[in-house]
Amino acid sequence: MTSRKGSDMTPAEVAPGEVDVAIIGAGMAGTTLATVLGNAGRKVALIDPHRVHHDEFRAEKIGANQMQLFEKLGLDKMVMPLVTPFTDVDVFRLGQFFAREKKWEYAFSYGALINGLRDALPSQVPLTVGKVTEVSTGPDRQRVVLADGTVINARLLVVATGYSELVRRAIGVERIELSKAHSLSMGFDLAIAPRDCAFRAVTCYGKRASDRIAYLTVFPIGDRMRANMFVYRTVAEQWTRDFRADPQKMLCELMPEISAQCGNFEVASPVEVRQVNLTTTQGHRRDGVVFIGDAFVTTCPTPGVGIGRVMIDVDQLHSVHIPRWLATPGMAADKIGAFYDDPVKVASDAEGMRVSVYAKQITTETGLEWRVRRLRNNTARQLMIIGRKMRHLGPRRQPGMA
Repeated sequence: MTSRKGSDMTPAEVAPGEVDVAIIGAGMAGTTLATVLGNAGRKVALIDPHRVHHDEFRAEKIGANQMQLFEKLGLDKMVMPLVTPFTDVDVFRLGQFFAREKKWEYAFSYGALINGLRDALPSQVPLTVGKVTEVSTGPDRQRVVLADGTVINARLLVVATGYSELVRRAIGVERIELSKAHSLSMGFDLAIAPRDCAFRAVTCYGKRASDRIAYLTVFPIGDRMRANMFVYRTVAEQWTRDFRADPQKMLCELMPEISAQCGNFEVASPVEVRQVNLTTTQGHRRDGVVFIGDAFVTTCPTPGVGIGRVMIDVDQLHSVHIPRWLATPGMAADKIGAFYDDPVKVASDAEGMRVSVYAKQITTETGLEWRVRRLRNNTARQLMIIGRKMRHLGPRRQPGMA
């Protein structure tokens, strides 16, 4: 792939058709942005090398706050048929039942969700299937060339390619690692059916810092029970290899308090793993192009803020910045910089990074400060557990009272 400045292009190279916005990458960020822009009457080209999104272990659950962002963008009617909603999450801490959380969550298979969103694209925003081989950017016009020779010209180019580096490198943007191998996400199906599981959904937190386990969450996706576990380990560790070889044995040892109710953790699929790095971007303030979602910054999935952060990018671009940019001539870097300096976006990215770092520190750090914090938190939780048990027993009768 090659990249060059817009000033190098000649009139003979101009494509017969032009769009307001060209989006490279039809994942969560790219597809939702294309949808809301198309619904607003913008001329959009959405480009991806694959018509059908491949099976991929990524985010598999969102909370009510993230669903509210879809609702704000008018996408909830597209999303709801693609997810499994549930409430009543039983939470276990310190090896004991801690609380039943009455909150709505929504589970899905990532690939199926993205394909469903693609199928629901507005008719005026078709998915252009092709591999990008050349990108040319400039202060007025952006040019994308596909492997089959298709040329797409746009006023604005949006890079929504997630973790993929090909387009980013062609443009000259560098990904900076802030925390390499920060965490490990693990996903697998349980053999038990949702109707036979004692819990509608369950979250069980790790008990010891030495285990380096944030938590296990078990939830329904359609007619199967899915488990996600978030740990602070690496793919190459012996612990990870042992877990993949015999997850049932290790889970029963680590979390015996919920094993029986979850079918003794009999596993019905291979264990999928994904190593996560915390990264940011350098050299992104350029003419004509904006980077969003994981193409701009990556955070840890453990705190569950990733999709919310992506949707805030989409919302701010769609509702604030792109209308302003298209209303005036040019697309210079200083104009696009307003998005990167947007206080809503800045706060979203900063909070995502903060909770990503904190979640690991409070789980694994062994310094005095973190041991004291864990002791304080666990003491408060233990008192809450004792208080709940006492309330459940109720007041005792005094002798002689009717």
